[in-house]
Amino acid sequence: MSGRERNVMHYGGDYNPEQWGPEVWREDAALMREAGVTMITLGVFSWSRLEPRESEYELGWLAGLIDLLWGHGIAVDLATGTASPPAWFVRKYPHALPVTAEGVRLEFGSRQHYCPSSPEFRAATARLAREMAKRFGSHPAVRLWHISNEYGDHVTECFCPVSAEDFRRWLAAKYETVEALNFTWGTEFWSQRYGSFAEVEPPRALPGPGNPTQQLDWRRFSSDALLACYRTERAELPAGVPVTTNFMSMMRDLDYWKWAAEEDIVSDDAYPDPADPLAHITAAMNYDLMRSLRGGQPWLLLEQAPSAVSWRSVNVPKTDAQYRLGSLQAIARGADGVMHFQWRASKAGAEKWHSAMLPHGGTASRGWARTVAFGRELTRLAEVTGARSTADVAIILDWDSWWALELEEHPSQLLRWRELVRAWYGPLWEKNITIDFVPVTADLTGYRVVLAPNLYLTTTALAARLESYVAGGGHLVTGFFSGLVDEHDHVHPGGYPGVLRDLLGLRIDEFWPLPASEPVQVELAGSVYTGTLWRDWIVPGTCEVLGSYASGVLRGRPAVTRNASGSGAAWYVSTLLSHSGLADLFGRVLAEAGVPSGPAGAEITRRGDYTFVLNHGDEPVAVPLPGFDLLTGAAYTGVVGPGDAAVIRAGHADE
Repeated sequence: MSGRERNVMHYGGDYNPEQWGPEVWREDAALMREAGVTMITLGVFSWSRLEPRESEYELGWLAGLIDLLWGHGIAVDLATGTASPPAWFVRKYPHALPVTAEGVRLEFGSRQHYCPSSPEFRAATARLAREMAKRFGSHPAVRLWHISNEYGDHVTECFCPVSAEDFRRWLAAKYETVEALNFTWGTEFWSQRYGSFAEVEPPRALPGPGNPTQQLDWRRFSSDALLACYRTERAELPAGVPVTTNFMSMMRDLDYWKWAAEEDIVSDDAYPDPADPLAHITAAMNYDLMRSLRGGQPWLLLEQAPSAVSWRSVNVPKTDAQYRLGSLQAIARGADGVMHFQWRASKAGAEKWHSAMLPHGGTASRGWARTVAFGRELTRLAEVTGARSTADVAIILDWDSWWALELEEHPSQLLRWRELVRAWYGPLWEKNITIDFVPVTADLTGYRVVLAPNLYLTTTALAARLESYVAGGGHLVTGFFSGLVDEHDHVHPGGYPGVLRDLLGLRIDEFWPLPASEPVQVELAGSVYTGTLWRDWIVPGTCEVLGSYASGVLRGRPAVTRNASGSGAAWYVSTLLSHSGLADLFGRVLAEAGVPSGPAGAEITRRGDYTFVLNHGDEPVAVPLPGFDLLTGAAYTGVVGPGDAAVIRAGHADE
């Protein structure tokens, strides 16, 4: 296309060559080229082949394979190979195997069987990463370093004595004195006071409820312990080639804000369920997070299933339309490539029934035809690479608050942050509102609306920043059980909702959580909606009451409020409103904030100069826009058929 540089929209997947011989490698390289593959992930689970005995490295076979792929014009995402320690390692260092909270040591025979704090494990991974870097660091095929694999997928924490000692070191660095730890953990309660750091243990299986601040610190430590493993390997890799480790969408256990800051490229493994008719909305939410983790920088979809996975109770395959729309959706929301697990279907092992770009049936299969077709189509989107999205609306995501929310001994054990944010995200997705996720430290001034479905843990500093944001003209919408505790999980004094009382212009006398099966009715703007999970006994102060409970013990009391402050407003929603209730409320907020909604009926996103229209429905959708459709190579018709898509650039084909 004249006047435009042709970049590469990466296409490919994980390859497990250990299962095949060199003849198959040569066949695969030719087929990859036929399919339009641009990059292959190698070495993810190759440790036992790369280092068959301690400190004896056999990298020649991998060097030959990399040369073969590069000879076919295929780049490599080279893994360090450290995700699954070999048998010789765990037999020599059995204490490097992870231990559960109940004291059960997990055995060899799966993957990720390691204690994150094990010095032997970290040293072994550093040595292997060093050898990989020395051998392949200057190879022109290596375009991306891939450290380990899906940290926290199976083992997010270890309770062995080695982890306990590491936890104590982490605590000593954070608190410096045991007196500071005692104060922060509130150890005067239940006689939990410590005389020294040496007396502290991980929150193993207990006879009753545990110390919540200890559990919160344990979650922080466990994320940091795995991050230390990543850092150990990264330190061995040469500069000049980007480094990533593949995330697992909106994962609870790892603070991805901290992790993404130490990557060059964010990458994600995404497996929406084809049997879920709303899976594409959850996928959009996850992709928005991936785009947001490094401030809007393009990211990479490093794994998705070409069709069915192997690990659900029932593994439904994707239709061709689901596969295509799901792949295009990732690109629409910032991905500069679509990769898969895996290239060739495995003939043995736990994932032998997982789909692949090259299925068991080979080139005669429908899956292969789809692989080739999409590879060709993807080349038409090369010019989209590097383009960024902008958003007027943000959602605050804070892992500390997420962890603290889901601790024990709360008024309701039913609150789950990911479910709350998904409920709020859906109505905005339907309105085609582009959303950024932001940490609590983010500059909010560029957003017209900021949503906080839950901010259970809210520091005084964050509260002050939210007050400043609203006073400056912003619109903050926050949900129930927010503003209540500080960074140590200590209740803010003065009553509920803690440090958000003045901003919201109300006082909560008491929480009235709802049983799982009990809804409540809410009257809002002349309509009645259902609420679930929660209620508050609200005493209004300066706020305006927008909606009231229309049933139950709180009938007639406020349920939804708005408090003007400066040139902005803070809105409070004290129950989980139904989808339609949230849609109507958000419609009012967006209108007041001056944020236009997009046309309904299709997923419409804008990435730089390109507009993506994805029709997940069963009927044609009219979205009249002038321009050129990159997918068809012709002028955009203004109509997108069911299961179809358009990628529209203003102007003509030669511009």
